[in-house]
Amino acid sequence: MSMKIKIFVSIITLFLLVSLVYAQDNTLTPQEKAEGWVLLFNGENFDGWSAPQGTAPDSVWKIEDGAFSLRASDDDKQMDIITPAKYSDFELTVDFKLTAGANSGIKYFFDRYDQGGWLGLEYQIIDNERHPDAQNENRRLGALYDMFVAEATDAKVGEWNRVRIVSKGFTVTHYLNGKEILRFDRASSDFEEARLRSKYRNAKPDFGSLAQGHILIQDHNDIVFFKNVKIKPL
Repeated sequence: MSMKIKIFVSIITLFLLVSLVYAQDNTLTPQEKAEGWVLLFNGENFDGWSAPQGTAPDSVWKIEDGAFSLRASDDDKQMDIITPAKYSDFELTVDFKLTAGANSGIKYFFDRYDQGGWLGLEYQIIDNERHPDAQNENRRLGALYDMFVAEATDAKVGEWNRVRIVSKGFTVTHYLNGKEILRFDRASSDFEEARLRSKYRNAKPDFGSLAQGHILIQDHNDIVFFKNVKIKPL
């Protein structure tokens, strides 16, 4: 076998090995499938997503180049979108890209409370430098919204970043771009103190106490792009 052919075969082999480990956008690798990951967004349509009231997302959200975002609009019509299934112990990953000054969020354990309406724990997604809400430390990028502060993050506006949320028992961990930035225990005294200081203190049952809930992508009237939404029940 000539040297050129050997090099060509080596390149093809390397490409195939890499493709087995790293999925293309909005797909699962064979390894992810074997591990039990589920693809929540296929890059082509909103199958499996709806507003909490059951409305289809297409009038407010759009898909372009394999990512979804809000449609540009001058009205205040809002439509958060949720998964049909509820999750308890899980690992969730989502890629997002902020535009300047944008605010959004990913909620989990999201459901209708007896008092307080539809609520969920929120991984805050926000432009820390430009959005006024980020002046509050517990409302900055990666925080548990209005409750716990996350470690400083290095996410940049206009670039893709990866959220990872792991919930196991009462312990929840927030990651950004592979780095752990927050960990908390929903059954701890620290969580209870933060809940009583938060905007959710009057919710019934107690905010954050639900055993399971939907995954939600928030409509905050700002343009944020999302793709590669995957979950693995634990």
